[in-house]
Amino acid sequence: MTKQTFDQYTEELWVTAVQVATVWTSPTSAREIDTPGTTNPTNIDQWIDSLSYESTVALCDENRVQSQLLYGEAVIVTEVKDDWAHVIVPTQPSKKDNRGYPGWVPFKQLEKVQKNDWVSEQYAAVVNDKATLEDENGDQFMKVSFMTVLPVETTNNDRIEVKTPHGKRFVPAHAVQVFDGAQGLPKRAGTAIVQSGEPYVSLDYFWGGMSSFGFDCSGFAYAMHRANGYQIPRDAGDQANLGGEEIAYDHLLPGDLLFFAYEEGKGKLHHVGIYYGNGKMIHSPQTGKGIEIITLKDTVYDKEFCGARRYWQNTEEK
Repeated sequence: MTKQTFDQYTEELWVTAVQVATVWTSPTSAREIDTPGTTNPTNIDQWIDSLSYESTVALCDENRVQSQLLYGEAVIVTEVKDDWAHVIVPTQPSKKDNRGYPGWVPFKQLEKVQKNDWVSEQYAAVVNDKATLEDENGDQFMKVSFMTVLPVETTNNDRIEVKTPHGKRFVPAHAVQVFDGAQGLPKRAGTAIVQSGEPYVSLDYFWGGMSSFGFDCSGFAYAMHRANGYQIPRDAGDQANLGGEEIAYDHLLPGDLLFFAYEEGKGKLHHVGIYYGNGKMIHSPQTGKGIEIITLKDTVYDKEFCGARRYWQNTEEK
């Protein structure tokens, strides 16, 4: 993840005030069955568990969902229409808007904060699968995702005091990595990207997913890079075309991104995975399947491979 910067924002900024806020294509995209994901607070586990295979596929096939935001993630609000806000997400680079990823979120899932209050010398990034925020008395407040990032107020051996859209809360020290806001999380080698993804093997695919409640293919690639110090584009097509270094198939190393296209690699790009090493890939495949590590040889992916890119850098950091 690149250094924490708020250059695009005014003195007041809007931050995500729920565990995960889904970024919808339009204010009419969310259905009644999506209510657990559009309220404040949200219940992402309940929402995902309540959807049938068909209603989950429809999030993609009917062009309903674009992306997701994590608790405390800042956005630029460009328009408010009824109960919805059109936002730009600067932390998610996209060719759709040079400022960041665009889309709509329920306005009640955002909270206004002062930029000066949100800028901090240190930030805490959740590095466990999930972490539970607590109040001062130790009562549970909210379960948040891997790679939720919040400004640090104070630290001690057991709990980190963080700023949140709901005021000061506490997170277990073992569940987060505290990093310098000006430097960002340390840049690590490709093997670390792979290792970050391994705990999520079997986690169900979720279209538009950007959290450890469920990732889509490019969201999984994005999050594992972010955890290791790299900000990459949000979508697979942009990941293939807007950065990194092109890598030949016979020069692949763990952590490289693999891209796949229809018509045996000559058609539309439709998927991204992370090279695992030894001819294998770790990826979030499709609705109805979980994140998996597979051998590429003699699979459809072997036939549809269309290129690879490397965003990670050689580093001495272990």
